[in-house]
Amino acid sequence: MTKSNNKNDHSPIEQDPNTTYDKGPAGGWGSLRGVTRIFGEVQGSTVAAKILSRLNKPGGVMCSSCAWAKPAKPSTFEFCENGAKATLWELDEKHADANFFEQHSITELKTWHDHDLEKAGRLSEPLRYEADRDRYVPVSWDDAIKDIGEKLAEMNPKEAVFYASGHAGLEASYLYALFARAMGHQNLPQSSNMCHETTSVNLKTFVGTPVGTCTLEDFEHCDAIFFFGQNTGTNSPRFLHTIKDAVERGCKIVTFNPVRERGLIEFIEPQNIMQMLTNNPTEISNKYYQVKPGGDVAVITGMMKHILTREDAAPGTILDNDFIAAETIDFDETVEKVRAFDWPDIEEESGLSREMIEEAAEIYIQSKNVIGIYGMGLTQHVDGWLNLGMYCNLLLMRGNIGRLGAGISPVRGHSNVQGQRTVGIGEKSSHMPADKLHEQFGIDAPTENGQNIVQASEGVMDGSIKAMLSLGGNLLRALPDRERLETGWSNLDLTVHIATKPNRSHLIPGKVSYILPCLGRTDIDQQQSGPQASSMEDTFSHIYGSLGSAEPPSEHVRSETAIVAGIAKATLPSNPKLRWDEWVANYDLIRDLIAETFPDDFSDFNNRMTQPGGFYRGNPARERKWKTDSGKAQFTPPTTLSSLGQHPRGENGFTLITLRSNDQFNTTIYGFSDRLRGLEGSREIVLINREEMARLGLQEGQLISLYSQVDDGHLRQVDGLKVTPYDLPDGTVAGYYPELNPLVPLSYHEKKSFTPAYKGVPVEIKQ
Repeated sequence: MTKSNNKNDHSPIEQDPNTTYDKGPAGGWGSLRGVTRIFGEVQGSTVAAKILSRLNKPGGVMCSSCAWAKPAKPSTFEFCENGAKATLWELDEKHADANFFEQHSITELKTWHDHDLEKAGRLSEPLRYEADRDRYVPVSWDDAIKDIGEKLAEMNPKEAVFYASGHAGLEASYLYALFARAMGHQNLPQSSNMCHETTSVNLKTFVGTPVGTCTLEDFEHCDAIFFFGQNTGTNSPRFLHTIKDAVERGCKIVTFNPVRERGLIEFIEPQNIMQMLTNNPTEISNKYYQVKPGGDVAVITGMMKHILTREDAAPGTILDNDFIAAETIDFDETVEKVRAFDWPDIEEESGLSREMIEEAAEIYIQSKNVIGIYGMGLTQHVDGWLNLGMYCNLLLMRGNIGRLGAGISPVRGHSNVQGQRTVGIGEKSSHMPADKLHEQFGIDAPTENGQNIVQASEGVMDGSIKAMLSLGGNLLRALPDRERLETGWSNLDLTVHIATKPNRSHLIPGKVSYILPCLGRTDIDQQQSGPQASSMEDTFSHIYGSLGSAEPPSEHVRSETAIVAGIAKATLPSNPKLRWDEWVANYDLIRDLIAETFPDDFSDFNNRMTQPGGFYRGNPARERKWKTDSGKAQFTPPTTLSSLGQHPRGENGFTLITLRSNDQFNTTIYGFSDRLRGLEGSREIVLINREEMARLGLQEGQLISLYSQVDDGHLRQVDGLKVTPYDLPDGTVAGYYPELNPLVPLSYHEKKSFTPAYKGVPVEIKQ
């Protein structure tokens, strides 16, 4: 039986009044209460207020939360609720020290919630796992570094994997990438592999750049902004200020998302006293359409059909034909494929009516300059490449890439995830050219590609990978197929975690396992030449310096840069051109190396890194220089109307989308309030609309299980999920990331980039 796409009692553009939802705006007093709660829960540092006052400003700390831009003329408070939470969380004065690990075995800590693990405090001394005691115990830095170096030096380089989260600055990231290649491998997976790798791989094919084409200035000149699969209120709240300003000057906002997210419905700016006192929010989206998961291809196909119909009726008035002819290829083939799809099929796959899609297309047609925003709701699908290709098609039809006020713009979730790739963390030689490394350092770097995170994880499970180094992050918690991976992980010869706080990944030690405590971004990084700044890149390709001002949690905590350099020195043969000690003593020297390796992006790096608003490293597509195989922007003919790899089967089959709460950043859980969705308490829930509950005979609060319907010979299930009515499209269920990651097979990923398909998993409900 095919499920209906239309609700019985409300439209996909209106809120269902019969399910839980937050009735207040994003921002406002709720945001202030959220920050205040975290301030009370952590043992706040005395410098917290000072650091927050300088957060995301020249000479201050660049937020360790999202990668949104830091404006040249910042507001009085240039941080959001999430940024404040991340900063206060890092400044917690509690310590997860040797005494903590003496009191708690690893077996016991496995019973703790992720929230409680990180709430234990900052790691303050290096630790080594002792299996006979089932505990981490103190170890000296010298002994830890020596042992790690010896073990890495003894193994085949290709048996090691160097993972990086998006936290480390450009300096540590560059040395990490150099270390791997000097060792002889390019196994450098990164957190981008699990979120925006669809962008990095496919956007380069379509328009010749692996990153978005917009800058902050474009939002001052756009006439419309289209959102696909991006939850601004939770994932990048500072963006709301930019959107609010755009709306108030007349910009139209059109949103497509299966979930009605408050940040794209209405917003009160906490720094606007009159808005706060009058509780008078700014309405954000002019139109908000609840598209079915995977239905974005169908929506854009429908919009393109309407645009072509309007062009047919008035030739030369709708399309930018001059731009299409001069700057693009494969337009005619794409048009032929789009025209061949029928409206009933488009409506079925999208969950929206033809009238709704044409309404959105008319807003696009009437807008001269359009920005296309997207998030992981677009990238984390098996056919995410087609989602992105179709989005580029839509923008290219009217020349909306490569001019002021227009462009395509992914919103990155982690503060330096884009920058790490820019300075070489990636599995391809193109990320850090071997010939350049030979010229600079005399090393023979590998030229064959290394392993991305899916390939590396498969290697962990089949035993071909022997060592896993993690520069930040909580990798095991973030990955799919958790149960199978944890089994393989415990068989690794060596696991090394460079981290600020304990997390779930630390509780699955390899045969030899170390936790090495590192400085946070808020901490003073004192080296031989004095306090050191680090740097990072935002979602708009701007580079900023960051300078910590908090006292480190202990004298035994080292910078990420110093730890990476120390392990590299202990692992590699002596090479006078690899001056690890000198680089640690003065990060200016590392930035000089970065400028030498990547001169087009980082010329005069040290002199530019502190300029207000950061310095722009440029983007060829913004200038309509298409670095594609053809030298032109690429139209993409649609091959299907859905980006789902597999549609759910049977009466109990649903498409699962995973979500983050606004009390969460990636795998870090700050608390149990999902205020912006009106949800409080347990994260062990499954969201489903009331019509589907009635069809299956489910009761609110009932406990059910979800089973993966991806058939690969492995059973995947999550039990004990509380049924919670929520406004979602028919055929859709939702639950929290990372709790529902075990339902996602490692093999269920975007076809070209291997990004896990967390936003479109076929599952079955069992009562």
